[in-house]
Amino acid sequence: MTYDTSNIRNVVMLGHPGSGKTTLAETMLFESGGISRRGTVQEQNTVSDYTDIEHERGNSIFSTLMHDDWRGNKINVLDTPGSDDFVGEVVASLKVSSTALMVLNAKSGVEVGTELLWEYVENFDTPCLFIVNQIDHEKADFDTTVEQARARFGSKVLPFQYPLNPGTGFNTIIDALRMVMYVFPANGGKPEKKPIPDAEKGRADEMHRTIVEAAAENDETLMERYFEEGNLSESDLTAGLRIAIANRGIYPLFCCSATKNMGSGRIMGFINDVCPSPAERASVKLEDGTELKCDGKGDTTIFIFKTHNEPRVGVISYFKVFSGVLHAGDELINADNRTVERFGQLFLANGKNREAASELKAGDLGCTVKLKNSHTNQTLNKKGIDRKIDPIQFPNSRIDVAVNPPNKNDMEKLMKALHAISEEDPTLKIIQSATLKQTILEGQGQLHLDLVKHRIEQEYGVTMEFIKPKIPYRETITKESNEVYRHKKQTGGAGQFAEVHMRIEPFHDGMADPHGLTTRSKDVEELPWGGKLAFYWCIVGGSIDSRFSGAIKKGVLQKMEEGPLTGSNCQDIRVSIYDGKMHPVDSNDMAFMTASIQAFRANFEKAGPQLMEPIYDVEILCDGEVMGDVMGDLQTRRAIIMGMDADDHYQKILARIPLAEMYQYSSTLRSISQGKAKFSRKFAEYAPAPPDIQQKLIAEHKATMKDED
Repeated sequence: MTYDTSNIRNVVMLGHPGSGKTTLAETMLFESGGISRRGTVQEQNTVSDYTDIEHERGNSIFSTLMHDDWRGNKINVLDTPGSDDFVGEVVASLKVSSTALMVLNAKSGVEVGTELLWEYVENFDTPCLFIVNQIDHEKADFDTTVEQARARFGSKVLPFQYPLNPGTGFNTIIDALRMVMYVFPANGGKPEKKPIPDAEKGRADEMHRTIVEAAAENDETLMERYFEEGNLSESDLTAGLRIAIANRGIYPLFCCSATKNMGSGRIMGFINDVCPSPAERASVKLEDGTELKCDGKGDTTIFIFKTHNEPRVGVISYFKVFSGVLHAGDELINADNRTVERFGQLFLANGKNREAASELKAGDLGCTVKLKNSHTNQTLNKKGIDRKIDPIQFPNSRIDVAVNPPNKNDMEKLMKALHAISEEDPTLKIIQSATLKQTILEGQGQLHLDLVKHRIEQEYGVTMEFIKPKIPYRETITKESNEVYRHKKQTGGAGQFAEVHMRIEPFHDGMADPHGLTTRSKDVEELPWGGKLAFYWCIVGGSIDSRFSGAIKKGVLQKMEEGPLTGSNCQDIRVSIYDGKMHPVDSNDMAFMTASIQAFRANFEKAGPQLMEPIYDVEILCDGEVMGDVMGDLQTRRAIIMGMDADDHYQKILARIPLAEMYQYSSTLRSISQGKAKFSRKFAEYAPAPPDIQQKLIAEHKATMKDED
């Protein structure tokens, strides 16, 4: 069946781990008739969370696409992980969704995972419904959960329902929007509609009045009608709510028990009747600054938001049709690499189960297999159309580890496996550092990287070990030094001879030419690892032929690549060659290269050598109750506190921390804050390492070099 854009709803399910997202998604599928029997997380037979690794862990790791047919409309549901370590799945799902369902746990209230996810909802400006789940738990506290939600997310959170009897005997919901009471049978399902009891009429009336006022506020005509009549008709109320929700003027709050199948049908009905279709959401931004409206009559454009490598199937590409209609057999052009992709088969997905489709219209979500050169975050267009949708901005990495290299054969298999996983997961970065001589993995947290390791070992049969990554220190100098080095070697026949007079000094842009020297030529080079080398040729009178300048510079660069202090890269140094000697027979490029290496080394040791360490700007958000512990830990990490401020109910700490002190910080912060904190980091600068640390690292380097000798 093909659905028009106006008959599609795309919703993403968000929530702290354990809030019941997967169970609610399962119940929604059952209510819509998509499945005949509800699975459970415990029995490992839900439509979502279908992979082996999710069965082992008992919670979501990947986002899962499902769909419900509800009264002739299609509701696409994306169930996402609750852990912040897998936030990439959340961000990708929000990119293609029109409404977020934020699931709260009635017994736990607003948990830290909810608050972390809310930031992404706001970044995407996504309309949101709140669902208070697990009302049937013996410790369920609906009123406290609502109070917390309004305190954390604002007065836009409006309860549309409340449970009459929360707890183990729960079976009744008062619906203030429709002004009716739903009484559910013991096994859940379709409720009986009854009048609201007199004892609850006052509370329900007040909630209804608040809802009507919120709906009327978004349209002048509705506001005038409300003032004149004191109420709104059902159609006017629906129209007003549709505008309010699409504009994020309100966040309706519902309640349910997903395990008992009580309340999910009402939520689906509301999504179907009131939540925005893809056509009613803001146009998507394109890279050229223009916008693309979701319109089935436009030229075809799709966006791949997720890829997943499934055993015995291969790579499955999940996409959203942002414009036009995609037919099975269509050929589209990849806007990123200009390759042609044929969509031989189109599927509607319900977890690992896929149903063939002949076409998908604008706004719909689907998947396909066997795309050859198209990956996550790429746009594909009809031939002749050149559009590129703004890519998903995935969060920066927060943790890195090095991979202890196995034998050569296993290393090849390991790299192939890592690249396959990183293709699925753009938040996993693989860096093969020539400078550090290590393979570095960057991710969102320890759990994220541990799961990557688990997958590598289980799915690809390669054993891998994480070790502490080396730090990319830099070496520079703090003062001027002049040095002469003569290289002379006679081995019978032609020998080697070169003498170089070299000055080195700290370099910065805009500095004057070397004092006391005549500059013949100069070359300021951006170094591959950062920083600069300024190479000045100051030879007067031809004591060294200019044809040897290239060899001298090459020798300097070679030594700068592995600096004299710790073997780290050198940067921001000016080298001036001002005199020397050469021999008409024995002087050659190799001789001058050797002489320049030795002259640079000798100079460096006299020029106030300084080891520079990478410093990161770190922003930490934490509860006030754990702020003292967080600050205490920062003091042990040589952190410089740059500022503190309140961010809503969070405390924000801005600090500068050496990268050398951030190893396993993600795990430490999670432990000391009981999960009630998060952080982000960004490279700031290179700064001088403290003298004691510099001396320690120099001694370690000398010991290593001695062992190698």
